[in-house]
Amino acid sequence: MQTSTRPTDPAPAVTAPVRAEDRPAARGVMRPGDRVFLGLSRGAGILLLVIMAAIAVFLTYRAVLAIGKDDGNFLTTFEWDTGVVPARFGIAVLAFGTLVSSVVAMALAVPVAVGIALFLTHYAPRRLAGPIAYVIDLLAAVPSIVYGLWGALVLVPHLSGLYGWLDTCFGWTGVLSWQGGAPRSLLTVGILLAIMILPIVTNVSREVFRQVPRMHEEAALALGATRWEVVRMAVLPFGRSGVISASMLGLGRALGETMAVATVLSPSFDIRASLLDPGGGTFAQNIASKFNEATEFGQDALIASGLVLFVITLLVNGAARLIINRRTEYSGAHA
Repeated sequence: MQTSTRPTDPAPAVTAPVRAEDRPAARGVMRPGDRVFLGLSRGAGILLLVIMAAIAVFLTYRAVLAIGKDDGNFLTTFEWDTGVVPARFGIAVLAFGTLVSSVVAMALAVPVAVGIALFLTHYAPRRLAGPIAYVIDLLAAVPSIVYGLWGALVLVPHLSGLYGWLDTCFGWTGVLSWQGGAPRSLLTVGILLAIMILPIVTNVSREVFRQVPRMHEEAALALGATRWEVVRMAVLPFGRSGVISASMLGLGRALGETMAVATVLSPSFDIRASLLDPGGGTFAQNIASKFNEATEFGQDALIASGLVLFVITLLVNGAARLIINRRTEYSGAHA
């Protein structure tokens, strides 16, 4: 007699009951914690916009009071009678000095910072990379006035030899000609600003290079690439947007630096072709040095110059944001 051999159904698994608080929230229904977090984050964003708008309104209102009394062109004037002692300064001169010193600082600092970041993340042994990174972090915490004192007492007296060499080798260009005198020029300011922004650019670039997917580097090595080829083909393309962001952070500090520039620079209100000639000025340095002794109209004029710096900073950061958005394909993530 043949018996049936049908497989029996397996016993149903016993599962623990799901608590109500562990069930996924229905669509459109938010938990109290999510609502609180959303409100706080949204409020923080709105507060930031309100603060930026308040600053812009204040600067614009005070600047209009001064610009309305200007008989010439506000942006291109070299001698604007502001009621400040001394009584004149030029917006064009301050814009030129601010941009030139910042560009010099970026040209000197960014390549060195990227090189240090690559060395710490891909070349240096761990026991050496740690102390170097710690020293760089300490440099970022040094107050700007300390940099200014060091620049005035140590850097300026020792730049005469460099200035003489630049004049001998490149003086024919006119941009690096030197007529003698104390090296308190825009080039000195650029060198000092480069030292100040170096830790910022280095630290951000180092953290970006650490985020490069390990598989990308191993794939390049498996194809026979050298270490430099790995850096060039895998690391730098991935971290390009991060390096741009780091550079813009450093540029923001260079544009607004005050005390260090005021300590090193010999201010004057004319534009000179050579970066080695003493003189020049920046917006932040001019405002800090003259605000206390200015008349009411002079303060409005100084605030008007601050509005120009505010607009320049916004334009620079906006341009950086556009560049980063165009480079998101290199990072593997979307901003």
